Amino acid sequence: MKKSDVDVQALQGFYKQVNDLIGTDAMLAIWEEYRGTQLTIPIHLYSRDYARTRIREQYDGTNTRQLARKYQYSEKWVRQMINQKDVEE
Repeated sequence: MKKSDVDVQALQGFYKQVNDLIGTDAMLAIWEEYRGTQLTIPIHLYSRDYARTRIREQYDGTNTRQLARKYQYSEKWVRQMINQKDVEE
């Protein structure tokens, strides 16, 4: 389907939101690729392995809260990863 063929006012609710967020071309690409598929969007942008590695590299003894916010994991989880590093060394 071409962008010029899309009646934005008639879009189904989900596609209207996606269209408003990222534009018609990107919305159509998502529709073409995933139409009919049930999608679950992970809450975390970064994988646990990546976050764990970066947190261990960036931890300075005082920045647990900042790292938790940066990587969107709980402070408890960040502390566990830091303590796990201490045990492994």
